[in-house]
Amino acid sequence: MSLPEKYGVLPDTHLVPDLLTPGLKVVFCGTALGRVLAEKRAYYAHPGNFFWRTLHAIGLTPERVTPTDYARLLDYGIGLTDLCKAHYGNDRELSSEAWDAEALRMKILHYQPEILAFTSKTAASACLGKSTSQIALGCQSETIGLTRLYVLPSPSGQARTFWDQAVWQTLANAALV
Repeated sequence: MSLPEKYGVLPDTHLVPDLLTPGLKVVFCGTALGRVLAEKRAYYAHPGNFFWRTLHAIGLTPERVTPTDYARLLDYGIGLTDLCKAHYGNDRELSSEAWDAEALRMKILHYQPEILAFTSKTAASACLGKSTSQIALGCQSETIGLTRLYVLPSPSGQARTFWDQAVWQTLANAALV
């Protein structure tokens, strides 16, 4: 089933579940699935996205995991979630009711991963209540409970001009200690 619009509310048949369990090293948090990703029912599944190749390149996974096998990340102590679980579309297309920073905070307090890594400044901005210009890439001074926070450059192909794998490597170095 193809989604009718470029953005909107996800039908139940297209929801992609959180990948969360206690004891994770790092949980990656994006904003929302894009339309194509929602149709594929997988995280970071667009071919131009750097997410999967970067996880392997920085040493968080011993092999390159495919988007359709995303549940295997649990084997490596990695989880996945989004701020907008019930909506899809590009960040600028999402309605204000799509963003649910409180639900994210509650999940992180419940599961207490070592690190929560936002895969864009936009995601971090929504959770931290700051503008993107006030947020630096890398480790943040804020925490959620005992969970440290990192902000990463977006792996999306649309954000290629801002890409910097070195920030992702810094996160991997912190997660692997």
